[in-house]
Amino acid sequence: MGSRIKVLVVDDSPTMRALIARQLAEDPDICVVGEAGDPLEARAAIKALNPDVVTLDIEMPNMSGLDFLERLMRLRPMPVVMVSTLTQRGAEATIQALELGAVDCVGKPAGVHTGEFSQLVEKVRIAARARVRDGGAAAAPAVADFPYTAAAEVVAFGASTGGVEALLTVLRTFPTSCPPTVITQHMPANFTTSFAARMDRTCAPRVTEAVDGAPLLPGHVYLAPGGPTHLKVVRSGARLVCRLEEGNPVSGHRPSVDVLFKSVAGLGARRAIGAILTGMGRDGAEGLRAMRDAGAVTFGQDEATCVVFGMPRAAAEMGAVERQLPLERIGPAVLRAAAREGAGVH
Repeated sequence: MGSRIKVLVVDDSPTMRALIARQLAEDPDICVVGEAGDPLEARAAIKALNPDVVTLDIEMPNMSGLDFLERLMRLRPMPVVMVSTLTQRGAEATIQALELGAVDCVGKPAGVHTGEFSQLVEKVRIAARARVRDGGAAAAPAVADFPYTAAAEVVAFGASTGGVEALLTVLRTFPTSCPPTVITQHMPANFTTSFAARMDRTCAPRVTEAVDGAPLLPGHVYLAPGGPTHLKVVRSGARLVCRLEEGNPVSGHRPSVDVLFKSVAGLGARRAIGAILTGMGRDGAEGLRAMRDAGAVTFGQDEATCVVFGMPRAAAEMGAVERQLPLERIGPAVLRAAAREGAGVH
């Protein structure tokens, strides 16, 4: 990056603003150009300072961070990283923020250099390169339920940065009779519960966090829980079930998309479909290639609709992606492939 990344820090706590600024100052490529204690100050600071990235608190005086974000993404779209309390309420609000178009989130620390907060610098750097869509999250209209019989045994999705908006867009096209679907989305442990609940409320299928041993059923979507485990799909007799296994990070992540995709590739599934969505890095590329080599139908989100084109690019470059599509077309394409005779040769 040719010039330093200009960051505006927005938080009603002077202590938290100082902590965020100090963390960001460790990177010589980042410059904190200003601070704001509430959305009204933030609006003036954005006009005056033209920052590249804004870090934004959720609970603030005069206007909530969510209301401010919604207006910002509608009137002046720009990369935003949410800094949220690690509580259930904070997680739910952060999921809404990501749906509105925030690039990513970090948890507020209990002390300096703790937990998720250590990722702040990296997430700000990613946000500075992210593609922010005008108007924030463009929610796809929910598809009216219709008679639909899925021939596919399993559909697997992988996503990271930008994945909340992307997955909601895709799953809102799924009917209640959708094929069994598994998802790994890079997200802090306490946030996946709120994300699953959000998808369950706004999408036709039943969406839950994956539980070890849960059978994969039509009309159900299973989200890998954040934390110490990876999500796999395994056979148990005649059924496919979720398996949560503790392990080290794979491809830099836990849960890892590669672990999920490779488990699906190894099933010898009668019919399997994989799709890799927006995200930074390479997690999922090798796994999607393994799925394609095993006969699965594979999709990748195109560059124009990705917040970050890292994961789909890596998958495409190694020949893992059979069809690359804009985000809005991936859900319908997956459903067609899931119902089509001969989709996936196994």
